[in-house]
Amino acid sequence: MFSTKMSKAMLGAVLGTVLLVTGCGGGSGAGTADSGKTATAPAAGKKVINIGLKADPPSMDPSISTSLYDRQVYASLYDKLFDIDAQGKIVPMLAESYEVTPDGKTYTLKLKQGVKFHDGTDFDADAVKFNFDRNISGEKSRRKGELKFVESVSVVDKSTVKIQLKEPFAPFLSVLTDRSGIIVSPKAVKEHGEQYLNHPVGTGPFTFVEQVKGDHVTLKKNENYWNGAVKVDEVNYKVFTNGTAKVQNLRSGTLDIIDDTPVKEIPVVKGDTNLQLIAESGMGFQGIYLNNSRPPFDNKFLRQAVDRAIEREAVVKVLYNGYAAPARTAFTKGNLAYNEQLNTPTAPNADEIKDLLAKGGKPGGFDFKLYIATSPENEQLGAVLQSMLKQYNINMTLEKLEYGQLIETGDKGEFDALQLGWSGRQDPDQNLHDFVVTGTSNNNGRISIPKLDELVVAARGEMDEAKRKALYDEAAKLLQDEAGYVYLYHQYVLIGMNKKVTGFNYVPDGLIRTATLDKQ
Repeated sequence: MFSTKMSKAMLGAVLGTVLLVTGCGGGSGAGTADSGKTATAPAAGKKVINIGLKADPPSMDPSISTSLYDRQVYASLYDKLFDIDAQGKIVPMLAESYEVTPDGKTYTLKLKQGVKFHDGTDFDADAVKFNFDRNISGEKSRRKGELKFVESVSVVDKSTVKIQLKEPFAPFLSVLTDRSGIIVSPKAVKEHGEQYLNHPVGTGPFTFVEQVKGDHVTLKKNENYWNGAVKVDEVNYKVFTNGTAKVQNLRSGTLDIIDDTPVKEIPVVKGDTNLQLIAESGMGFQGIYLNNSRPPFDNKFLRQAVDRAIEREAVVKVLYNGYAAPARTAFTKGNLAYNEQLNTPTAPNADEIKDLLAKGGKPGGFDFKLYIATSPENEQLGAVLQSMLKQYNINMTLEKLEYGQLIETGDKGEFDALQLGWSGRQDPDQNLHDFVVTGTSNNNGRISIPKLDELVVAARGEMDEAKRKALYDEAAKLLQDEAGYVYLYHQYVLIGMNKKVTGFNYVPDGLIRTATLDKQ
């Protein structure tokens, strides 16, 4: 017998059961970064900012990175050719200025002069060309999809580089505000090869000291930073997979900033006169990769059944208390491609789901496994989804993996379903192309729909915004019908911070920029 709606009370009961297991410091074993460890006291007069991260940053090499937690560290370690400002507008960073030809195919960048890498070598046009070449042709590069339209990069002079595209590419400057625009030291890459990720060298406000996997990343002040004096001496990124423990360490003063505040801890943070909460709508999405290349989810009807059985409004209300928005597409409000009608969820329809199961050859339901990250918040999400699906005899088992293992499992395609999202970018292409086009770097679901490929690729080259949006609307409708990826919600950025920290400027990508921070 199928029920038509899961009550909020029922979801609350499920969540309460999970909280008994994962609350009060649970979900992290002894000896991990969550287990009550305190920071070493800094030397007298030394200013140190300690930042708590939800997961371990897998790689310090932007060419192979796919993780938000890497990007949090990169905001201190590296600079990019372009950045975004507080209004979400693209602004030059290592680029001084730029020109684009009327056909949209040739970009000429004038570069900042007098900038040095942390190893003392010069940032110049040769370094920019080296990085483009590495990202485009490197065997392990995850930037190839973003840069596939680059035909050539040539050095005009020491401070000028010309980039020729094969065809117009609307998101190009937006791509250069992220990892494809980070410029690393050519000397360091040549010296360390594949071990560069353990010896990263950029031009940013802080230089690399060490990374202890699963525990911390330590950076120290770049005494010769080109973009103004850095006010603090050291930044430590500490891994806290347990959100409650992270908040406890923020309140005690062990941490100065936390990247993500669990919703159930928001009243605690807001009620502490020493703390402040930055709560802003994010650019990204959370959802579930369904492996389209193997049973059971090579069957469109079974994918649709899972997608249609999830009550997104209830997920947002019960788990996130309104600090998230239900999602049916990759695009948030304010994005060029946002379509309110397409993004509005509908309540599950038991008759429809029963029909989909029958069409998929599983009238009695079916079983599958979902991999989730190890945090209590992820476990709570998994349990709520599990209960929603169970009503329709869709039996989902949960298995927890460390964040790095989760990414690796997605890359290898060794899963039925996997819960991973995306922190989001301002251009719609960066929220869609590499996740749904056949063979692209973040297409863990092995989605392969020729018409979808055609629409998303066409949108990349369309310079007219109205026509471009129409292409994304059509692509979103097709992806919903195919249920290639199950969008769940658009997350909020929920940064917790000690009021002793000053100089923080919020930017819509949610990254914690440390160049201007000070500590009283």
